[in-house]
Amino acid sequence: MLLDPTTCHKARLSRDPRFDGRFFTAVKTTGIYCRSICPASPPKECNVTYYASATEAANAGFRPCLRCRPDSAPDSPAWQGVNTTLNRAIRLINQGALQQNSLPELALRLGIGDRYLRQLFKQHLGMSPKAYALYQQCLFAKQLLHQSSLSITDIALASGFNSVRRFNDCFKAQLALTPSQVRKSTQQTTSTIELIVPYRPPYHWPLLRDLLSSRAINGLEWCNENSYGRSFSWLESTGKFTAFHQNGNHSFRLEIELDELSQLQPIIYNIKRLLDLDADTQAIEHDLGSVINNAFELKQGLRLPGIWNMFEAGIRAILGQQISVTAARNLVTTLVHELGTPQGDKIVFPTPQAIADNELVFLRIPSSRKQTLRNLAQHYLDSNEPDEPQAWLKLKGIGPWTVDYAKMRGLSDPDVYLGGDLGVKKAVAQTEKTFDPQLASPWQSYLTFQLWSQL
Repeated sequence: MLLDPTTCHKARLSRDPRFDGRFFTAVKTTGIYCRSICPASPPKECNVTYYASATEAANAGFRPCLRCRPDSAPDSPAWQGVNTTLNRAIRLINQGALQQNSLPELALRLGIGDRYLRQLFKQHLGMSPKAYALYQQCLFAKQLLHQSSLSITDIALASGFNSVRRFNDCFKAQLALTPSQVRKSTQQTTSTIELIVPYRPPYHWPLLRDLLSSRAINGLEWCNENSYGRSFSWLESTGKFTAFHQNGNHSFRLEIELDELSQLQPIIYNIKRLLDLDADTQAIEHDLGSVINNAFELKQGLRLPGIWNMFEAGIRAILGQQISVTAARNLVTTLVHELGTPQGDKIVFPTPQAIADNELVFLRIPSSRKQTLRNLAQHYLDSNEPDEPQAWLKLKGIGPWTVDYAKMRGLSDPDVYLGGDLGVKKAVAQTEKTFDPQLASPWQSYLTFQLWSQL
């Protein structure tokens, strides 16, 4: 939902970073659109139009500013909470669904017709699903042209284009610029990809860092005062990343090594999800504050710490059932070191096949829980939609807490309240006043982590 024009006007004049990505300013006299923090001299109010997203501004015929680079703004999902199907469709598209499959195939995954899917996008974004996906590809390519040392050919591949010619044609048609106009100079090529990914302050990095650090698995993850990193697999590719927090710039500097460039765009999206970079914490905390009845003090800038994917989140949740964080970490460490895939001096999380085929005798847990691990792994081998969490409830040994925990951290579902969790119960018991957690929807996951943070 677009902010009111008065708020937009004040925010762009003050260049307040808290509004970065929440709206975009299109300048009618120049034909460009800008972020709220653009360093250029602000145009007169009579010459601007405000849009809720970069795609809407582009759809209206405006091209992105080369100074403030709207492609680098934090995402502002104005459609979030409006329609669950639309939310899932956008998540799948950002993960490359329309680069790998057709629109009817995407609609089938969503359980709807492709006509209805097109109607949803037209109603909420003003464009078709394919147009949205293509514009996101071009914006991502523009970000790589500005920030990375990748060649034009590699950027085309990393952005999901099968040829440089198609990349050049689409880039010019979508952004009214050529790739060579964006990249002013040739940079030295390196095997490490570096990108700056911003967030909208406030961002409580110490809180997120400490939670990730307390659960980090040696060899799989690494964490220090100012950074978090891990190894990963994505489809057929493997790699590793380190995210360095830059508090003064309201951003993270990413260093990524990847063996398959064509997967770079969805991997960047997943890293941003893991660090919860696109959340509008001001709006979330405003809503929570009106719900909790002053029962406790909210931590400003709290983010949802993600896990790389649903499978890993499910395995961690099963191993963490009814035991301490430290004990769960030790079990996951043993599993990773026994069955993980070596990647240089690092380890990639075990595959479903590796867990399904193993008796797991090295884990000191009940045999029933070992079977639950194998059940989930086998589900990932057999199901066409293994990430659909409600189907997990049919697996013996998996209950609502495991499913909800995996949804909250593996999908970053913002609306999960773990009311049955012992830590949440303890935190609620310590509060001075009562409140109804259901009223916190669609931000119940943030309420859960706010309560955990009180312990």
